[in-house]
Amino acid sequence: MFPGMPPQANKQEREIIKLYKSLSITDQQAFIAFGEFLQSRKDSLEIDGKSNDDTIVNEPVEIPRPKEESVIKAIKRLSATYPMVDKENILHPISDLMTSHMISGRSAPEVIDDLQDVFYKEYQSLKNG
Repeated sequence: MFPGMPPQANKQEREIIKLYKSLSITDQQAFIAFGEFLQSRKDSLEIDGKSNDDTIVNEPVEIPRPKEESVIKAIKRLSATYPMVDKENILHPISDLMTSHMISGRSAPEVIDDLQDVFYKEYQSLKNG
């Protein structure tokens, strides 16, 4: 067991902590950012085949883009803007863009522009059947 490991931690929790501690500071930040992304999409997933929201949204919700915005906050904003988009369908491009920001140092505004394109294209695909 690792020093500082909670004694009640299960095997998966111990593995996550072990992985986290083995990463560089930059990779640890990306690890946390990815975890936050996964947490942010939790609310939009379906439970038992039923949407968390009883209403069907056919059009995007207008949420203005703030002047200063983090990539994680942009993902949350875009998820709220496009609640009809299944985040599972765009998980890989979102993950790639987040990695390009956290690991490769792409600027947040550039990554957010690309994220907006990913969400919009998925929305158009859904809308056009």
